[in-house]
Amino acid sequence: MCVVHFVKEYPYWWDVPSGPENPKRRTEPSLPARADVAIVGGGYTGLSAARELARRGASVVVLERGSVGSGASGRNAGQVLTGLKLSPMTLVARFGRARARQLFDISLEAIATLESLLRDEEIECEYERTGHLEAASKPSHFNALHEQQAILESVFHHSVRVIPRANQHTEIGTSKYFGVMVDGRSAAIDPAQYVRQLAAAARRSGAVILEDTDVTAMARHGAAWHVNTSRGAMQAGEVLVATNGYTDQTTAWLQRRFVAIGSYVIATASLHEDRALALLPKRRMAFDSRHFLHYFRLTRDFRLLFGGRAEFTTPTGERTRRSARILQQDMISIFPSLASVPIEYAWGGNVAFTRNQLPHAGRFKGAHYAGGYSGHGVAMSTYLGGLTARRMSGEAFEHPFFDEDDSYPAIPFYRGTPWFLPLAGAYYKLKDWVG
Repeated sequence: MCVVHFVKEYPYWWDVPSGPENPKRRTEPSLPARADVAIVGGGYTGLSAARELARRGASVVVLERGSVGSGASGRNAGQVLTGLKLSPMTLVARFGRARARQLFDISLEAIATLESLLRDEEIECEYERTGHLEAASKPSHFNALHEQQAILESVFHHSVRVIPRANQHTEIGTSKYFGVMVDGRSAAIDPAQYVRQLAAAARRSGAVILEDTDVTAMARHGAAWHVNTSRGAMQAGEVLVATNGYTDQTTAWLQRRFVAIGSYVIATASLHEDRALALLPKRRMAFDSRHFLHYFRLTRDFRLLFGGRAEFTTPTGERTRRSARILQQDMISIFPSLASVPIEYAWGGNVAFTRNQLPHAGRFKGAHYAGGYSGHGVAMSTYLGGLTARRMSGEAFEHPFFDEDDSYPAIPFYRGTPWFLPLAGAYYKLKDWVG
């Protein structure tokens, strides 16, 4: 029997104590008339860039429409994963061995960058190297895990373990899957605590962060950007658009390059420790091999967070409730022992995908941008935000995720409304059914 009991329709993380420097407890300054850099978006990308720019002596203003972390940075499941959205096999097939290795290594560099920042700023956000597991949803998927292991070790020099179904109980308490692959390099984080404390670190470095400040227009006039906001107007020497899955018509040129897709999460009531560890004995981050994938993890108070793309839409209240019911049914099919456990949180958020499913950064008509992490953004956004700040400070370097100026093409026939998502959803459902 399913216990449908969605008490709170917002992220579980928002009820976790925030630590000593919750930005909502601060008195915000007024909008300055001018700054060296205006950053649109107060998530991981924008805050990481703001911290780095301020440390280099720039005057920086972060303009956040809602509150810090109200977008994907405070809504994700807190999985810090190795790799990219594209599988190792796809990377090699598309780019060749050398380029694929370079791209994969960037994902490891991003995790190292995140860990270094946490140490330097003494950020406490439940970060732990738990590792992750990928569960095979079909026997053919388990065969693919063996192929993936071979490529990871031969091309990427990255060690993983493949565990057959008969022994998978050491990693996951279900017989639903057909074996798992374990990567010990990935980690867990409390995403909302991290983004709040990253904001505090940016402030300590000298950045100004303005919440509840909607950017309504921006245009370049000569050497300065004129930025109109709900608090008034300001000028900036440079602008960085770091809105990712929440990019709108204010920056329509970027909206045509990022596709926002909804991802939905439910959280159970707290379980007894023994009962929780029977589900994920080593508390790893977990996801499965479906296209309509499920991802799940335990929290520090032994809830199971269970998420996925229950439908290819951007969240509304009704879609979130509908998706939560689907996710609960899916969760119980994997973990039948949770059939009587109430669901206490249900929420959704936007994930930004790009046409090639790789992150992008660069400059378009003078405005800097970074985003498109395609579901692998916790470490990568921190990393790419910092790199973008270095570029904006005048450093010259080549990087595969940085586009040449004005060269990043828009998605054909796409104006910001993802009319094709229902078709994509039907296609991936069919692939899950047949493959």
